[in-house]
Amino acid sequence: MKKTGILNSEISTILSRMGHTDCIVICDCGLPIPDHVKRIDLALKQGTPSFAETLEAVLGDMEVEEAVIASEMAERNGVLRKQVVSMLGETEIQEVSHERLKQLTGQAKAVIRTGEATPYANIILKAGVIFG
Repeated sequence: MKKTGILNSEISTILSRMGHTDCIVICDCGLPIPDHVKRIDLALKQGTPSFAETLEAVLGDMEVEEAVIASEMAERNGVLRKQVVSMLGETEIQEVSHERLKQLTGQAKAVIRTGEATPYANIILKAGVIFG
């Protein structure tokens, strides 16, 4: 049995198969997910699990080089945006329109759907490398 880190076998598998610049998405319960992208559905009910707790768990297991969020998050979900910026630390954050973020979702290795029910609670994480 795995002792630490993410226990969800689908997420753990995706993270272990990712290479430099591969992307995954963590999203709220409303983001449309393209049929061709692997869906990892964690949503149990509205709010569970939250976007923030899911992001925190993934960041604990993944080297992230860059993140992409919707520019609309600043106005429509400022509290969560501040939390995301804090959690990402020095990681570069790119802001694009929500429509562009939805398009970019089609390039992801997987989308992790949470129970989050607040607007624009979506992020694309681009894998970095763990060596120099």
